Amino acid sequence: MSKLNDLHHPARVTEALAAMAAVVGPAHLASDDATRERYAHSTAARPVLPLAVVRPGNADEVAQLVRIASRFALAVYPVSTGKNWGYGDACAVGAGQVLLDLSRMNRIVQVDAELAYAVIEPGVTQHQLSSFLRERGLPLWADCTGAGPDTSYVGNIMERGFGHSPYGNRLQHVAGMEIVLADGEVLKTGFGHYRNARTAHLFPYGVGPFLDGLFTQSNMGIVTQLGIWLMPRVECVNHFLCSVPAHGDIAAVVDALRPLRLDGTLRSILHIGNDMRALSGGGVFPRAQVPQGARLPEALRGAMCRAAGVKPWTVSGALYGSHAQVAAARQALRRALRGTPARTIFITERKLRIGGLLARAFGDTRIGRQLGTRVAIAQSLFGMNHGTPSGRFLAGAYWRRRGGLPKTFPQAADPARDNCGLLWVSPVLPLRGTDMLAVHDLAQTVFWKHGFDLFATFSMINERALGGVLTVAYDKDDPEETARARACHDEVFGRMMDAGYIPYRVGNHSMGQLDPDGDTYWRTVARIKAALDPAGILAPGRYQPGAR
Repeated sequence: MSKLNDLHHPARVTEALAAMAAVVGPAHLASDDATRERYAHSTAARPVLPLAVVRPGNADEVAQLVRIASRFALAVYPVSTGKNWGYGDACAVGAGQVLLDLSRMNRIVQVDAELAYAVIEPGVTQHQLSSFLRERGLPLWADCTGAGPDTSYVGNIMERGFGHSPYGNRLQHVAGMEIVLADGEVLKTGFGHYRNARTAHLFPYGVGPFLDGLFTQSNMGIVTQLGIWLMPRVECVNHFLCSVPAHGDIAAVVDALRPLRLDGTLRSILHIGNDMRALSGGGVFPRAQVPQGARLPEALRGAMCRAAGVKPWTVSGALYGSHAQVAAARQALRRALRGTPARTIFITERKLRIGGLLARAFGDTRIGRQLGTRVAIAQSLFGMNHGTPSGRFLAGAYWRRRGGLPKTFPQAADPARDNCGLLWVSPVLPLRGTDMLAVHDLAQTVFWKHGFDLFATFSMINERALGGVLTVAYDKDDPEETARARACHDEVFGRMMDAGYIPYRVGNHSMGQLDPDGDTYWRTVARIKAALDPAGILAPGRYQPGAR
């Protein structure tokens, strides 16, 4: 990176940006301070100013821009829609890089209804694909995350993110990528590089070395298109919620659910959230009752939980299939949890209709408001099970924001723009109750030491592992609290690494810490990077420990 920066003579930069503007058109390149500062907004309190922002419209323009960057030794950093909340948002790892904003590349290139897949570009959002399928009456659903309707599928897949449905382990449901390499060449993976290949988006591996993984969580190339498998619409969906009355009881519940995940009874990704995760989804920090900079007192936390009907842990998931299959899965779930303290309720479309009618009947009373909130959350969950994204689950990002939730929330929610403070540590752990409690308790000790409430979610990302999301929510308007938040994040990150609970993804601020022992894996990654991008122009520092 330093070699690149040494060549940033103002005249050379001006010449390079002029060449880029000639490719995309002057309207799609900006280097003014206002634009650069807008893209530097970050929930991580680590604003990184880009050198300029360029918005290509297709893969050919991306290839031309990369060749110009190589000629002028400029670093370029691609983002899909720039909504990587809590991990870096739209910021590059280092300052002075040209941000390639791919959001203009938002074509849904193809949808095959018979074989249930779509071919999309990086700018395609969750809302866009969901609406496309619904408006055309196609019997297909796309998996959703809780990151909001305006987030990119490709961007999330490049971070190996996960959603909610049976297709929630998203990278497992991708076939055939188009990638612009550092020299401007275009690579097609799987069978896509063969003329007239009929299964480019049906069989991901192709023939020969399987390359797709090289381009996720890396800086080896810029993905400009991929095939994503869609879920055929099913006859019946039931959402279920299991409330667990005591903190330590969750271990037995996790162990009881594991066999159902292993044998396929539970096909969707289950999410297990603590009480703070639930509270933050329905309100904001009670500043009038708590001194500035403090976490919730235990007595107040308990009172808020009782008022909201929130238990120490809640398990959330969905059952999919025919009416008979869902009925059998419900029976299996009840049987598995019979020996645990968990209380399970099932949410159906009929129950949602009745709940909505009751909420309206009680009106603006405490019961009416409480019931209305629960119905609204359940409707959002139910919608996501059916492939309809919602911004409602971004509420937790606003927990310590001084202005609370915007009046228009959840429409167009943007935690970075709205000055929310949000950092995530995301360890992966064995799907065992003892491991989950160990990770939670390790994290909580550090959170409390630094004066923060621990927001914890553990998701059954596959049949054998839990993906944790441990959230530091903080007030970005308070410099002292911001510093504590970063110290808390870094200590939790280090302790998880030391304990063997390695994160499945990291923020830009943590990428340099991924190779504490200088191991062969990262040396091999560096050799591949050097072969594909010898000048180091593509996203220097991204998942690149030791880069300077």
